[in-house]
Amino acid sequence: MGTAACDRKPCRMNLVSSEIPGLVWAYHFLPGESRCRRIPADSPVSALKPDEGWVWVHLALSDARTPALLERICDLPAGALATLGSHDTQAAIAIEDDVVHGTLVDFERTFDTETKTIAWLHFAVAEKIIVTTRLHPLRSIDRVKAAIEKNPRCAKPIHLFEMMVVEFQRTLIGLVLELTEDLNVIEDAVYGEAGHNEQPRLAPLRRTAVRLHRHLRTLLALLRRAATSEEDEVPEGFIDVAERLSDRLESVDRDVFALQERARLLHEEIDSKLSSETNRHLYILSLLTAFLLPPTLVTGFFGMNTSDMPLAGTLHHGTSAAAFFIILSMVVAWIILRRVGIL
Repeated sequence: MGTAACDRKPCRMNLVSSEIPGLVWAYHFLPGESRCRRIPADSPVSALKPDEGWVWVHLALSDARTPALLERICDLPAGALATLGSHDTQAAIAIEDDVVHGTLVDFERTFDTETKTIAWLHFAVAEKIIVTTRLHPLRSIDRVKAAIEKNPRCAKPIHLFEMMVVEFQRTLIGLVLELTEDLNVIEDAVYGEAGHNEQPRLAPLRRTAVRLHRHLRTLLALLRRAATSEEDEVPEGFIDVAERLSDRLESVDRDVFALQERARLLHEEIDSKLSSETNRHLYILSLLTAFLLPPTLVTGFFGMNTSDMPLAGTLHHGTSAAAFFIILSMVVAWIILRRVGIL
């Protein structure tokens, strides 16, 4: 009995296991219909190559079998396959054999929260399929999935690509608003009494703004260059999509740049406050040194073990006299500092 049960267990596991390794989700869009059909994970690989309509396949790069699956489900150029299976962390858009592929910036999402950690989406857009891959769950892509399940208004894969970038722009606008609120709080504190203590909070905000601006400028340049391609070299409608996306991203890039400049000015203000505080401490230290140097000279003089020391053996109140000389030297130092304008 026990041996038979053990023999049956592997068979049962194989029955429920996915036949599409690395699949996060896949949708089949039928022509002329206002809905899409989700392809189950236990479907055969052939379900990702329908006879009519087009499909969106979203894969996880954490599965080592994903690169092999990519070669089976779609006839893409070698460059597109390399992009989909890579772990590049730089924005990129390329056109090869009527296929647009590249890497887009996005934000990671955990199981229960949305983070500000930058992540990457790799994509390839062809006539009958759009393939996206990622290493971590992404905020914008999850929102695109929810949107198409509610209202699948994408007639072509290139329209879904546009929807992804638009959703990223909306996510970025929300993030800019969050960072602006954080920056407002830091700004109020910086111009308060303890502004120099805000530097640890400002550093990650400034780092995020700088990275976003860099990636957005790169993405904008790539989109503009792709928009200058010949129409017969790109999927139908891509040039119009690239122009619209460039306008959208240009506006949000200006907001990110303004946020970066505010963070830079606040950083300079904090450095100025730190410098002022350091100078004040050095000023106090210099005053203490100026007041204590003459008494140190007096005590050093009377502390020498030499013969014929003044007040030694001839004055009964020699210690009081030495103390008088110490106080007198401090008064003289104070008068000199007042005369030269230091005090």
